Amino acid sequence: MKTTIQRRMAEDERRRNTERNTGKRHSRRGPLRWVVLIICLLLALLILSPLFLMVLNAFKTSQDYTQNGPLALPKELYFGGLINFWNATDFPVKFWNSLWISICSALLSVVLSLFNAYALGIGRIKGSSLVVALFMILTMLPGEGFVYPLFYMFNAVGMGNSQWTIVIICGIINMAFGTYLLSSVMGTFPKELLEAAQIDGAGRWRTLWSVVFPIMKSNCAVLFIFFFIWTWNEFYFTLIFLVSGDTQTIPLAIASLQGDRIMDVPTINAGSLVSLIPAFIFFLVFQRTLTKGITAGAVK
Repeated sequence: MKTTIQRRMAEDERRRNTERNTGKRHSRRGPLRWVVLIICLLLALLILSPLFLMVLNAFKTSQDYTQNGPLALPKELYFGGLINFWNATDFPVKFWNSLWISICSALLSVVLSLFNAYALGIGRIKGSSLVVALFMILTMLPGEGFVYPLFYMFNAVGMGNSQWTIVIICGIINMAFGTYLLSSVMGTFPKELLEAAQIDGAGRWRTLWSVVFPIMKSNCAVLFIFFFIWTWNEFYFTLIFLVSGDTQTIPLAIASLQGDRIMDVPTINAGSLVSLIPAFIFFLVFQRTLTKGITAGAVK
C-alpha cells in the first residue's frame, strides 16, 4: 500500500513539474508568437492593399477621384464606371473569349503534361533527365523571345488573328511546367501497381487511364486551376496576336481604356474588379480540389 501511494505521489509530482515547464515554455514563446502574428498581418495588409485600392476607386466618379485622390473614401457609391466599362468594351464578348481560351488552353496543357510525364516518369525513356531539364529551361525563357518566330509562323498558316493561336501558345508554354511537376511525382509511382497492371494484361494506354490517371487526378486538377488563371491573365501574347475586337480578351479590354493623354482611373478600376470576379469564383469553386491536390500523394 505504501509503495502504491509513493508511486502515485511521484507521478503527480512529475506531472506538476511537466505542467510548470510547459507553462514556462509557452510564456517564453508567447511574446515571440505575437510578434510573428503582427508581422504576418502587416504582410497580408501589404499584399491586399492593391485590391483594397481597386475596390475603393471602382465606385468613385472621375471628379471625386481627381479632387480627393485615390486614398479617400468615395462620397457616394457610383456605378457609372461599371456601366461604362461594360458598354465600352462589349464585356460579354470579351468574357466569353477569355473563358473558352483559358479552358481549352488549360485542358491542352494538362493532357500534354500527363502524356509527357507518363513517358518520362514511368516509361523511363533514354535521356529523361535531359528532357526534363530542357522543359525547365523552356519555363525560364522570356516570352518575348518567342514572339518573332511565332508571329511569322502563325501568319504563314493563316492563324494571325485566331484565338486558337493563344490556346496553342499558352498550352505549350504551360505544358513545360506541368511536365516537370508531374514527371517528378510519377518518378516515385509505386511499382507494385504497375506490375499488377501488367500481370492483368493491361497495356500502356490501359495502365495510364485505369491505374495512373485516377491516382494523379488531384495533381492534374491543381495544374488545371493554375493554367486557367495564368491564361486568363495573359496579356502579352494576346496583345500581339489578337487584333480585332471580336477576338480579344478581358486584359486587352482593360488596356483599351487607357489613352495616350486621358485615362479614366475609376472606369479602369471598375473593369479590373469585374474581370477579377470570374477568376475569383472559379478559384472558390475548385478550392477544395486545390487543397486535395496539394496534399495528394498517398496511394489509396
